[in-house]
Amino acid sequence: MEDQRSRRQIPLGIMAGLSALVLATGSAVGWWSWQASHKTPSAVEHSQGSSEQQKVPPIASAPTATQKPPTSAAPASQSKTLQVYWLKASGSAIALSPSPATISTKDQQTPTVSAAIEALLAGPSNTAVTTTIPSDTKLRSLTVKDDGIYIDLSQVFTQGGGSTSMTARLGQVLYTATSLNPTAKVWLSVEGKPLETLGGEGLMVDQPLTREGFKRDFPL
Repeated sequence: MEDQRSRRQIPLGIMAGLSALVLATGSAVGWWSWQASHKTPSAVEHSQGSSEQQKVPPIASAPTATQKPPTSAAPASQSKTLQVYWLKASGSAIALSPSPATISTKDQQTPTVSAAIEALLAGPSNTAVTTTIPSDTKLRSLTVKDDGIYIDLSQVFTQGGGSTSMTARLGQVLYTATSLNPTAKVWLSVEGKPLETLGGEGLMVDQPLTREGFKRDFPL
């Protein structure tokens, strides 16, 4: 009986050690719990803020729209009135007779003059006037430059007729080409070669041709 009591009773020294251990453990747990519950709001907010900043994805910049260069408006078509010069009997002589021709074209001088020469080479539609330019004459090229108007005709232009016919056709081309600018100079060539003489009689042609020079050298 005494042996059983001695086994069940715990020495006082051991009991005191266990109590101190329990108190120490409980105090530590309580201290950590108190620190967690009284954590300062600023620290919490800072922690949450840092977390949110890391989670926010970067904002992609919107693509800039490509600006197209302004397109220049095409030149508007307009009508220009020129004079196409035919021949008309005046007593026993012939005279240059202007006839208005309205040509629709863009605001460019070269196509306008070319169209007038083409109308001249096509021949008159009015029986009251005539022409001495052979009907098969072709315009090979026409260029308007700073120093004058350059016209190149086919070889047919120099064929047929006497000096009066040659003089008249030369005047028709000159006056029609300078309808927009009467003081302009005309450089006339045939098959790419400058025209120096015209017709079988060898009519001398001084270049460049002008209205003033034609009145002086080739009176009709």
